[in-house]
Amino acid sequence: MDTNSLAEKATEKLSPFETGHVVQFVKGLTVKSALGNPWIVGAFLIILFYAVVVRSKFVLCALFTAISLLLLVHYTMPTESDSLALSSTLPFAFGGIAIGGFIIYLYFIKTE
Repeated sequence: MDTNSLAEKATEKLSPFETGHVVQFVKGLTVKSALGNPWIVGAFLIILFYAVVVRSKFVLCALFTAISLLLLVHYTMPTESDSLALSSTLPFAFGGIAIGGFIIYLYFIKTE
């Protein structure tokens, strides 16, 4: 196989991962599309597997925080047609306090 054709095929296969395409993907990313994107879910699963195997408390806590904040924003923030009201702000605030309280418990109160 010729090295030029091999390089052209590799360039063609890796072109979706160019910086411009990645930035455009991240700009158009919403919480709903992030929860349904198999690449993001797969990355979370790989990180979870790593954290469980290594038993890294920091990585597990960071993963818990990222997933719980995604779910919190997904279920409590209003859609484009709704306006921001107290009925959607209070669950978001108390959910954030619960997440923060659980992280503080894991790091400062719970001993192994």
